[in-house]
Amino acid sequence: MGEFADKLAAQSPAFQRAYLGSLAPNLVKSGKLEKYYQTLTDFDFLVAKIKHPQFGVQPLIEDYDLIDHRKMSNNSEYNIKKGTSLELIQGTLRLSAHILVADKRQLASQLHGRLLNQKMPEEIEALLAQIKQRTTTPWLCALTPSLTPPGGRLLRTLKGHSYSVNAVAVTPNGQQVISASWDTTLKVWNLATGEVIATFTGDSSIYCCAVAPDGMTIVAGDGSGRVHFLRLQGMREE
Repeated sequence: MGEFADKLAAQSPAFQRAYLGSLAPNLVKSGKLEKYYQTLTDFDFLVAKIKHPQFGVQPLIEDYDLIDHRKMSNNSEYNIKKGTSLELIQGTLRLSAHILVADKRQLASQLHGRLLNQKMPEEIEALLAQIKQRTTTPWLCALTPSLTPPGGRLLRTLKGHSYSVNAVAVTPNGQQVISASWDTTLKVWNLATGEVIATFTGDSSIYCCAVAPDGMTIVAGDGSGRVHFLRLQGMREE
């Protein structure tokens, strides 16, 4: 591994947790955008944050949202091209999130397989080189672009049902999605994080679902001919 990983490994668990959690926010607050760019394109940092038990892939994804591009345009270290590189890496992490939650060891293969493209910025090329140099465990290294790249129509994959999904619906505020499945469950997902907010289990397969205009009432129909009305507690239409 690189210098970052070596230094971090020498510190106490408490220091590692505090450092990984505050590094990116502190760099942005202090206006050190060049260091922020370097950190979020450093493979060692990505590995450390994803593997740490207090963090994982979603907190890492959120690190890339710390810059408000409108407010940062007057900063001398603000770089549009490097910002684009960060967006590509963040998009890759979103596409791979459901895989990385199950197996964090897939980070190298997922990044390389989705970012391997001749037109990628130099920061991305440097990250791909780091992956090859610093990954010490066996991993699948694609020789040609083989996975869905960031920037397309697919943004994220939600994984949680044990059988096929029959219907989906999005709440009026665009923040949650409802899925009805053959596995007899209806799930409510947080679109920003990909997490399951709530699960309703019926007696038979759930075939359809919809969200009422109030943004808090779900209507679902199952294979037995029953219609269920469910309430999204604690949520409101924005």
